Amino acid sequence: MEQKIHQGRNIKRFREMLNIKQEALAYDLGEDWNQKKISMLEQKDVIEDNLLKQISAVLKIPVEAFQNFDEEQAINIISNTFGEHAFGNSFNYGTINIHPIEKLISLHEEKIALYERMLKEKDEMMARLEKFINK
Repeated sequence: MEQKIHQGRNIKRFREMLNIKQEALAYDLGEDWNQKKISMLEQKDVIEDNLLKQISAVLKIPVEAFQNFDEEQAINIISNTFGEHAFGNSFNYGTINIHPIEKLISLHEEKIALYERMLKEKDEMMARLEKFINK
């Protein structure tokens, strides 16, 4: 018995792997989308090609991934490829952060925003002090 690929479930899996909420996906798809509509979409077995292309563009995942991904097949391939001792001689180096520049840029932008807020508060404080002194 051949099992059909559930495209809606695949969208849900990839969306969750990317840590994207249904509301965020709905927002990215346009005004006529909402969380409830995404939930209903994720329950559909087959999804129209043009809609799959839209979702593919938003999630940056190939359309074929939604059309062909079968979790059971993937699990079978992994379990048949890797035995109990497949990683016996490997080393665990922990998680490696590959994007330190992005983090630096983010911190720099936060610092600039903080300085701008502080300058604005200083200007407001000076204006209040001048008003108080002139009374």
